[in-house]
Amino acid sequence: MRHLPIKSQLFKENRKQLSELLVAKSLAVVNANDVLPTNADGSLVMHPNSDLFYLSGIEQEESILLLFPDASDPKSREVLFVREPNEHLQIWEGYKHSKEDARKISGIRNVKWISEFPGLFRILMCEATSAYLNCNEHKRAGVEVETRDDRFINQCKRDYPLQNFRRLAPLLHDLRVVKNPVEIDLLKEAVSITEKGFRRILKFVKPGVTEYEVEAEWAREFISRRAKFAYSPIIASGKNNCVLHYLQNDQTCKSGQLLLLDVGACYANYNADLTRTIPVSGKFTRRQKQVYNAVLRVIRASIAGATVGKLHSDWQKESEDMMTEELLKLGLLKPAQVKKQTADRPAAKKYFMHGLGHPLGLDVHDVGDSTKPFEAGCVLTVEPGIYIPEEGFGVRLEDDIVVTNDGPVNLMAKTPIETDEIEAIMNR
Repeated sequence: MRHLPIKSQLFKENRKQLSELLVAKSLAVVNANDVLPTNADGSLVMHPNSDLFYLSGIEQEESILLLFPDASDPKSREVLFVREPNEHLQIWEGYKHSKEDARKISGIRNVKWISEFPGLFRILMCEATSAYLNCNEHKRAGVEVETRDDRFINQCKRDYPLQNFRRLAPLLHDLRVVKNPVEIDLLKEAVSITEKGFRRILKFVKPGVTEYEVEAEWAREFISRRAKFAYSPIIASGKNNCVLHYLQNDQTCKSGQLLLLDVGACYANYNADLTRTIPVSGKFTRRQKQVYNAVLRVIRASIAGATVGKLHSDWQKESEDMMTEELLKLGLLKPAQVKKQTADRPAAKKYFMHGLGHPLGLDVHDVGDSTKPFEAGCVLTVEPGIYIPEEGFGVRLEDDIVVTNDGPVNLMAKTPIETDEIEAIMNR
């Protein structure tokens, strides 16, 4: 693992919380992600399964976690299965967890090799009255590709057709949406690395640099600090500001343009998510600053409005109402357009067409039920924007916050956002 070790107490506590939610005499199984193929004999670097990491800290391929809190044999109440190291793997792939390594990382005493899973699983399935199986139930997930969990579910249904199967994902979603102090600290590290990257970019950007050169500077900062990109970075200059998920990153930044940077670091599998919009020449034009400050007012008011007990839909509507007022002041909307708006088609959507924010954590668009009120410990992104294709630019700003009983805490409070501070650093 690239990141510094995490104390196993985090994973022990997460398993304890999940075990308390399982019905009596039931077991639960979580699989590692697949190693995905590319072309010929190539494969992608495996991305750890977020649920498996949350419960065990294990990031290695083919690993399986089995929880059975009511198992008659105490040794079978928590079992971790990992690949058995051998000389061939050592030569071709390098380090694989020993049993002692896996125990130290996860805090699970009973660690077995993968080859032992089928036999023990059958014994425990015959003892259990129900089984929780896991799959990706994120509402926006693409489900075209069959996953390791999907194959395991199908196999279980064939081998144990009379077993009572239950969904594990809803339980994990409820647990993962609320972060504990250790998780908040890991998120703060990802945010700190992202801030350092942004300050580096402010000193680097000038007319004539390319978007991919800017991306390379982010990579240099992240990798040197044990991190990686949390998602494919958006480095969008000029009219590309208005493409919400622009990924080309191949244009030259020109004087007078804005450069929209939507980039975050991933540290220990916890993700930051930052957006800033900066002037390529080091100074905003009057119009750019007007639009920028309008977005800045909305993000600050929206951060203040992220309070315990609020529904996401209400939070979104409040931001759209604020944005409508800003768009009227900017001359982008007319009162007649606002009068014609409906609940389903707010006038602000013409220039602010996406959501205000999303849960953040082990996944960039983290799991959680958006129909439930905000709870203390929820981590959210706040990312309003105004996109004006007819004027050739857009502005988006994004911070990461923690909802607390004492009000929201901005994790990115130290990351430059005021126009004067950005200009000062760029021209220093």
